[in-house]
Amino acid sequence: MLPAGDVLNRSSFVASLKKARTIAFLDNEGIELVSKQKLHHLLSHATQHAPWYRQFGTGNFSLEDAALWLGTFPQLDKATLRAKASEMLTMPKDKLIKCASSGSSGFQSITWMDKGQQSVTRAVQTLWWEWAGYKLGDPILQTGINPKRTFEKRLKDRVLNTFYMHAFSHTREEVIKGLLWAQKQKDPVLGGYASSLYVIATIAKEAGVQVNFKTAISWGDKLFDHYRKAVLDVFGCKTFESYGSAEGFMMAAQYDLDYLYQMLPYVYLEILDDAGNPVPDGQMGHVVVTNLDSYAMPMIRYRIGDLAIKLPKAAYPVHRTLQLPLLQKVVGRDTDLVKTRSGKYMVVHSFTGIFEHLPQISQFCVVQQHLDAIDILYIPGEGFNRGILDHVQKKIHEFLGEPLSIRFEQVQEMAPTKSGKPQLIVSSLKH
Repeated sequence: MLPAGDVLNRSSFVASLKKARTIAFLDNEGIELVSKQKLHHLLSHATQHAPWYRQFGTGNFSLEDAALWLGTFPQLDKATLRAKASEMLTMPKDKLIKCASSGSSGFQSITWMDKGQQSVTRAVQTLWWEWAGYKLGDPILQTGINPKRTFEKRLKDRVLNTFYMHAFSHTREEVIKGLLWAQKQKDPVLGGYASSLYVIATIAKEAGVQVNFKTAISWGDKLFDHYRKAVLDVFGCKTFESYGSAEGFMMAAQYDLDYLYQMLPYVYLEILDDAGNPVPDGQMGHVVVTNLDSYAMPMIRYRIGDLAIKLPKAAYPVHRTLQLPLLQKVVGRDTDLVKTRSGKYMVVHSFTGIFEHLPQISQFCVVQQHLDAIDILYIPGEGFNRGILDHVQKKIHEFLGEPLSIRFEQVQEMAPTKSGKPQLIVSSLKH
């Protein structure tokens, strides 16, 4: 049915997936050649068709000098992305697909892509799932942040045997319902936000619901060791970490190693220090990434707000399945969890699902020191009024279905973490 879906949707998912499977298994020379070609072509396209990038089209850079040309572009931060988004487009918006990040950094970014890039993004994600042991059609219990499934997505869920669970509020009832569905499936797969997988495992253990998941796949936020251990202890399966973003960056994923393979033919990933200089492999730095398929809205040298470490070449395992370069670790930030006295959890996406629709609040942070209460620090935006806070409180209570004391505090600024991303949930509780 997938080829038929491509025809109806005017997409190219099947072809993109077949191509991704081939590219991932190229040798070093093949990977470098494809990457140079794609990088040079993207930079040429951007400087010719995107008003914002025309200023960087000077010089005559050859294919071999593509990386040097890239270095002449400035880093793209979130503020510039917001201010210059319309000047970065190479096509009219009415022909493009709008992509909004979850806002888990405290700032929501809006980007645009065409169907070709969307097909590539979905294909690479599917390839990563295949690396974890998933096969198209396998039953999968999946979490996500979209509370309203479109007809297309509901059809996809049905065709691909997916039980979709909202990540806004993981109630005990909802999680158990999903787990009981998984119990009835043959070799089910668990996939979703890392913090969601942890919550599902915690509730399964408390409720005594046993499911033998074939594998687990995490995305969206950092997979901490205690998250991974909880899934292994409760469900008996390994969790494969993937590293991507809602802006369409498919950066790295685990396969046969504890390290993550960088998707070099699809992204060009730099690890830089505070001054914008490359750090030696093995040292932590800021993730700056270029999407090599972002032709509708070129995303060049985007500082995504994470910290990561590239694995030194001398430490590469002798036996590895792929010749792609390796990330040693994605540091990220601990999004933590909010927990209520009744045992319900709210992950970071529970809150971004509310605040992403409220431009009247430009930034927020949730602080929890007691089971019965949370503090929400906020910076007001344009059009702010007290009714906005009442709306936030109502939404949180609706998600939880129980009282929780909420105190709002207006602040002038939020202190960022070392990665540069504000930590949206700060909890002193032990989960």
